[in-house]
Amino acid sequence: MRISMISAAVVAALVGYGASVAIVLAAAAALGASPAQTASWLFAVCLAKAIGSAGLSWWHRMPIVLAWSTPGAALIATTSGFSMAEGVGAFVIASVLIALTGLFQPLGRLVAMIPDAVAGAMLAGVLLPFCLKGAAGMQALPMVVLAMVAIFALVRLWNPAFAVIAALMAGIVLALMTGAAVWPDVRFAAPVPLFISPAFDLGTMLGLALPLYLVTMAGQNLPGFATLRAAGYTPPVRSALVVTGGLSGVSALFGAHPVNMAAITAAICLGDDVHPDRSQRWKVGVIYGVVWIGLGLLGPAVIAVLTALPAPLINAIVALALLGPLMGALATAYAVPDQRFAATMTFVVAGSGAAAFGIGGAFWGLLAGLVIWGLERARLALSRQGR
Repeated sequence: MRISMISAAVVAALVGYGASVAIVLAAAAALGASPAQTASWLFAVCLAKAIGSAGLSWWHRMPIVLAWSTPGAALIATTSGFSMAEGVGAFVIASVLIALTGLFQPLGRLVAMIPDAVAGAMLAGVLLPFCLKGAAGMQALPMVVLAMVAIFALVRLWNPAFAVIAALMAGIVLALMTGAAVWPDVRFAAPVPLFISPAFDLGTMLGLALPLYLVTMAGQNLPGFATLRAAGYTPPVRSALVVTGGLSGVSALFGAHPVNMAAITAAICLGDDVHPDRSQRWKVGVIYGVVWIGLGLLGPAVIAVLTALPAPLINAIVALALLGPLMGALATAYAVPDQRFAATMTFVVAGSGAAAFGIGGAFWGLLAGLVIWGLERARLALSRQGR
């Protein structure tokens, strides 16, 4: 055991928590979650990450770090018309699909057949409205939001991982100093897991569960496996998907959206500075799990502080947190020239947020992109046959 392993685990957990907890709270609000359900959600997802990270790291003897699905939370936050029970039903279905992807290779191959450009464009379309809301927040709190953006930009030059946390801390201080927010009466009470009976219907499955599954796989799990591979490890894809899917299914019954492989925070735990012996770095995953248990227990206090902040400030911090994922999604969407029109169609439809037949824009964006991509592939095949 080395001090560097403890510090890496603590930093990775704090970065993952501080950079996107506001997005999770926005997702809970979109589903109409009560304060008790929101606290249960946050505790359950933290516990799932803790158990999965520690268990997989110990079993495979490699630093396997889990995260909650930030793109998934953003997707949930953009939806409307779903109740908390329907949201839980969607979480359960998405979790089952993740586990089945690990168990059955044909399902994994089917997901892999979706062009990267279309998957990236769907994710970008989901994230775009949040980034636009952040810019609009400057109208309500110009001095606070502009100061947050400036601090974010400056800290990002030094360490991108800490930029969002620095902006959030600055925003809280400035909101209190200017009277835009009042410090709440924070009581450190342990969170209480609250069972939520799921509701299932076709509209929820197509409008929320399927897009949630796809953005979690494409936006988090695949980059997470790639990060492990880049660090010299062979990712245990099958067991990781089964474990994360199973844990997500159980935690969903207490309000939590899925957990998945981490990418950005995982990179903090994989470097040579964590431990020079790569075979010993698995211990950082166990420490990381312990830290997440502590963060889960602090959930009610965190919720009390963040809900006391003005909406424009929260919108701004969410927008800053999603700029990185949006940039990566757009780069993926437009990397292949002959898939750019399909990606653009997906991006526009998914970004519009338009719903039809009770099904959200993310699904229709994916469908539109796949149709355009299929037509272009068919035209290309016919032109080759005519030569």
